Amino acid sequence: MQTEYNMIVIALLALLQILANDAELSAWLKHKGPEPEETAVAVAVLEFPASSAVLRRRKREWVIPPIKIPENDRGPFPKFIMQISSGYAKEAKMFYSLSGEGADLDPKGLFTVNRNTGSLYVTRPLDREAKDKYVLQAHSIAADGEDREEPMEIIVEVIDINDNTPVFTQNPFLGTVPEASGIGFEFMTVTATDADDPNTDNADVRYSILSQSPQEPDPAMFTINPVTGVIRVNTAGLDREKYPEYILKLAAGDMQGDGRVVTGTAVITVTDSNDNAPQFEKTSYSVSIPENKVGAVVVKMPVTDGDEPPSPAWTAKFRIINGNSGGCFAVNTGPSKQEGIITTVKPLDFEQNSKFTLLVVAENDAPFVKPLITSTTTVTVNVLDVKEAPVFDPEEQIISKPEDVAVGSELTVYTATDPDTARSQKVTYRVGSDPAGWLSVDGETGLVKVRSPMDRESPFVKDDIYKALILAMDDDPVPATGTGTLVIELKDVNDHAPTIEEREIRVCNKQSAPVLLSVMDEDGPGFAAPYRVELLGDSKNIWTTVMDETRTGIRLALKTALKQGDYSIDLRVYDNLSFYQDSTILASVCDCTGDKVRCPPQSLSPDLVYYCTAE
Repeated sequence: MQTEYNMIVIALLALLQILANDAELSAWLKHKGPEPEETAVAVAVLEFPASSAVLRRRKREWVIPPIKIPENDRGPFPKFIMQISSGYAKEAKMFYSLSGEGADLDPKGLFTVNRNTGSLYVTRPLDREAKDKYVLQAHSIAADGEDREEPMEIIVEVIDINDNTPVFTQNPFLGTVPEASGIGFEFMTVTATDADDPNTDNADVRYSILSQSPQEPDPAMFTINPVTGVIRVNTAGLDREKYPEYILKLAAGDMQGDGRVVTGTAVITVTDSNDNAPQFEKTSYSVSIPENKVGAVVVKMPVTDGDEPPSPAWTAKFRIINGNSGGCFAVNTGPSKQEGIITTVKPLDFEQNSKFTLLVVAENDAPFVKPLITSTTTVTVNVLDVKEAPVFDPEEQIISKPEDVAVGSELTVYTATDPDTARSQKVTYRVGSDPAGWLSVDGETGLVKVRSPMDRESPFVKDDIYKALILAMDDDPVPATGTGTLVIELKDVNDHAPTIEEREIRVCNKQSAPVLLSVMDEDGPGFAAPYRVELLGDSKNIWTTVMDETRTGIRLALKTALKQGDYSIDLRVYDNLSFYQDSTILASVCDCTGDKVRCPPQSLSPDLVYYCTAE
């Protein structure tokens, strides 16, 4: 009865709205029941629009309010919703039918209409969460089959009731909070959904914390925003080392917390923050190490740390904060991440400094979350004296000399010093490596002299550089030897005349082609090409010469016909400074024509010939 009363009130309100907006719409919806005071038993009648042309043109402006039906109605079913009526019902017998969602379309049969009376029914409970609106078409046809009216659209909206309990989106919720977090720090959010109408209180969820375990150091370590579900730190005192995990029992209730309630769990892991500084196991070390060693391990310094391994708050790093002004030492973290290892990165010199005092501090890879007192240790390094060889200064001495410097000339003084200054030792010298045998060294003074002529063009010289090793030895019972490298840059002089590479040639005695002779000079640029050439003696009457385009080759040609035989050709070749050398070429002249040389040996049959193709 209450539902029918609601339907009647809705229909009346809709009728009043339509009449107030447009008087012409009165044909759409009429109230056929008793006066308002009798609405408890009144029947709502929805009448088809008139079929006049005027109304058709304006039908889009008419608004038929939706029919609202609460979900989960208990019936009995079928349950009357309202009455639909044709405007021609007084003139002819009319039949009614429904089409659309819930009628002849799925879910079929949910709404029905009495064919004769036009009474509209719902046949079973509705579920808003399954479908919140149905669109139906009501049809009226005269008994003679004439379709006199347009279909009328009826919209049924399902009214929500609070029939769904909130559901947490996960259970349990997992969150982490750093132990150094301050009050008010937000670190996780819990959420619950409600299938009811989100525009009503039925789906308006509120959150709360029901309990906390453990309850130390405060039973209210956390609080939750009742609207957003954000959990934040409520009290100071988080300590991972004491309480690594908290379990919260949560509640989510709809109707702003006064309706249906679901419970869930949040598991909160307290993560490590760097609130413990690493501590050296020993406050001081005293070690000894031989001088001159690079990369030597000086000392290993273990530490301990109360933070969680192997987090950055636990792994240690180290710094030498005093005593390493020369940069002789480096400190690195060992493989265990809880040990500092000091090594030498420069040679230590006992004679300069026999003792180092290093101050080392231990820190973490992660910064401290609050001011902490750092741990330090003192490392005393005692440098041990080691027998050392004399040292040349510089280790490689470079000098520049002309290659024709006279034998016995002084080149340089190359000396070494003994680093063992605490010992009184004498240093003497000798040649260690002298591939060409050009040098000598005075054993007492280190004076280097020329022993034999030097030559820049020697195979022992590479790119004008000649290298020799000079040795320096102390007079200790077990002598130590140091080595220095003497680098001599040999300056070129014009000490080599140009020569002709070819010593023998073959030519035809008729119409012979010129022969190209190659000129070479062992001297460097400035003392070699361009070259020039001249014929000597009788050769100039028989032969002709001309330099090629590069001025490094000679074109030799036969000027006068000769009998087959061997002839000597005398030539003089000059370099660009007119330094010359005479050369003799043996020419085999053959009885042939052109550049295809054929010289039949005289001792052989004339039918046997020797072929040689000139280049």
